[in-house]
Amino acid sequence: MCKAARSLLGWGQGEFAEASGLSKSTIGAFEAKDETARMTGMNNKAAVEAFEKAGLEFIPENGGGAGIRFRKRADGTREEH
Repeated sequence: MCKAARSLLGWGQGEFAEASGLSKSTIGAFEAKDETARMTGMNNKAAVEAFEKAGLEFIPENGGGAGIRFRKRADGTREEH
């Protein structure tokens, strides 16, 4: 989901590294693993916070699978990046 989130924001690994404080090598290693891979707790927290600060929200698995999207504004429209 990391690549999908970066894609929504138009971020390369460098922009994501800058926003999250993670190294490009950590991001690259994580993204090279299969989709069941997990980051350490601290790295995961930094990644999620960077994506949320940029306007994304994570959608929990609810029978249709987990996902990510732009957060809705109070007026019902989506945030734009």
